[in-house]
Amino acid sequence: MDEKLHATLEQRLGDSFRLVSDRLEQVHRGLGEMQTLATGVGDLKRVLSNVKTRGTWGEVQLDALLDQLLTADQYARNVATRPNRNDRVEFAIRLPGADGQQPVWLPIDAKFPLEDHQRLVDAQERNDPAALELATRALEGRLRDEARKIRDKYVEPPYTTDFAILYLPTEGLYAEVLRRPGLVDGLQRDLRICVAGPTTLAALLNSLQMGFRTLAIERRSSEVWAVHGAVKTEFGRFGEVLEATRRKLEPAASSSRRAGASSRRACARGRSSAN
Repeated sequence: MDEKLHATLEQRLGDSFRLVSDRLEQVHRGLGEMQTLATGVGDLKRVLSNVKTRGTWGEVQLDALLDQLLTADQYARNVATRPNRNDRVEFAIRLPGADGQQPVWLPIDAKFPLEDHQRLVDAQERNDPAALELATRALEGRLRDEARKIRDKYVEPPYTTDFAILYLPTEGLYAEVLRRPGLVDGLQRDLRICVAGPTTLAALLNSLQMGFRTLAIERRSSEVWAVHGAVKTEFGRFGEVLEATRRKLEPAASSSRRAGASSRRACARGRSSAN
């Protein structure tokens, strides 16, 4: 009886220890996952707090968007858009030039003024009018400075378009910029800089892609028209050759007809003599 009770107790204790061990293992795995998540959040925070890394993130997002919507020969990276200048824009779309040889570049530069945007959002959440006014002015000033730099460094017709694109990599930041009265219109009118968010730039790239396709069709149509003209010319020449051949064959045909008539008359006389 004691042995049976002892065995039962040992089994129950063993089951309890296994259950506790399983629970501790699950807790350990959960702590590991939380540590991994915390590391990821820390990495993201470092990315968003470091100006150079944040700029690189904007470039990577812009690169992915261009790669998705355009072909490799329709845009380029790190382009010196102005002759005899070392300034290179992050990306530029290759547009066909007037002479069909040299391209015209459309510069695109990504900017991510996170600190200015965050101060504005914080002021809105605190409902602090004074801080909101300061943050709004700071964001507007930052965008004007960046737009002016883009214009001065990368825009030079006829090597480029007479405008460039300032790309904001988040829709939230782009929406805040749009809410500033006259800001976007002023940048476009005074500095020839178009501000675009992800959705807006995607729509623009789709329009450009359609333009590229239309241009390709027009070029192919001109080639087909040229071939059609060449074929028409060759058929004209072929008709002239046929006419010359006909004129040369007419005397031979007349001689053949006369010979046939003489042969028929001779045969008729022969039959009459025989009768």
